[in-house]
Amino acid sequence: MSLAITHPLRMPLPQARLGLDAWLCTAAFALLAWGLVMVASASVAQADKVTGDPFYFFYRQLLFCGLGVLVGATLYCVPMRQWFSSSRWLYVFALFLLVIVLVPGIGVTVNAARRWIDLKLFRLQASEPVRLALIMFVAGYIARRQAALQHSLKGLLMPLLAILLPSGLLLLEPDFGATAILMGVVFLMLFLGGARVSYYVGLVAVAGAGLGLIAVAAPYRMQRLLNFTNPWADVENGGWQLAQSLIAVGRGDWTGVGLGNSVQKLLYLPEMHTDFIFAIIAEELGLLGIAALLLLFGVIVARGFSIGRRAEAGGRLFQAYLSYGLSGWIALQSLINMAVNMGLLPTKGLTLPLISYGGSSLLTVCAMLGLLLRVDYENRAAVFGLTPAEDGR
Repeated sequence: MSLAITHPLRMPLPQARLGLDAWLCTAAFALLAWGLVMVASASVAQADKVTGDPFYFFYRQLLFCGLGVLVGATLYCVPMRQWFSSSRWLYVFALFLLVIVLVPGIGVTVNAARRWIDLKLFRLQASEPVRLALIMFVAGYIARRQAALQHSLKGLLMPLLAILLPSGLLLLEPDFGATAILMGVVFLMLFLGGARVSYYVGLVAVAGAGLGLIAVAAPYRMQRLLNFTNPWADVENGGWQLAQSLIAVGRGDWTGVGLGNSVQKLLYLPEMHTDFIFAIIAEELGLLGIAALLLLFGVIVARGFSIGRRAEAGGRLFQAYLSYGLSGWIALQSLINMAVNMGLLPTKGLTLPLISYGGSSLLTVCAMLGLLLRVDYENRAAVFGLTPAEDGR
């Protein structure tokens, strides 16, 4: 029986009768819709001040949502074997992006950080597609070299050494938050890939110490750590953002002050529609709203790991570890963003996936969801005997 019909561009289109993961799709679209509502609510004062149009950021986020769905649908139509065979080239692509973003005249500098490439429609934050490409590269390595990973120190060191170069380029931007997320996800993938515990624990300790030294080496990062420990000591300057975030979270109580009724979004809380939108959700919707948000993210992460587990059981190793990496990325970034908003971690420039305003983050997360759905499709197709097993070895 044929797996796919032929598109005029010769892209194989999945057979619709195999269906989609209903829980994953429902949770993802619920978060997309919720994000639109919260961007409209949180950004109204800032948009009016900057552009004169209170819904400027909402309209742009709506456009990004449409583009994101298109990107996710396109990646859903690409067979996993093509990503697997291209995983080494994706590493080269990641390095290319990280180099050109550092070139004056190409990379855009905002707040002393050169992280963006101006694409006219929006500014592409290079670290977003770079991390996706690198996760695919690591998944490809595990699929090809799992035996070496499980039995030798060299097998564990090789992917980590390969990640050091792009991590160094990320730190030159500088983008410490993206680097920490990347390293955390890579270590998770290698652990699930079967790395020997004795080697693994030692390298995790070394990586943790290295990130800690990097965190305190730069004066501005050290100041963030000091402000994090006691934002009220310098509430008029360095501690202002965290203090306002804590006030917003505290005002939310159980049910919040009501959608649209936030006070902190009225230019008190900086980055209220991007990195700190979680605080506005807490203020307007309270603990019950946060519980619902955690539930939706939990559904996406749980379904992602379930999809990966089924792929691994079917011998499709690349698909499995890619699913683990993408699910771990969404979980880790969501938890760090929430922890930062509640003062549990120092401030990092990380968005809340599917919720925060921003084209780069939204398009990348939609691409990740499209890849997860493609792995799920191939799992279903294998059950019906529509595809040959692709174990990635």
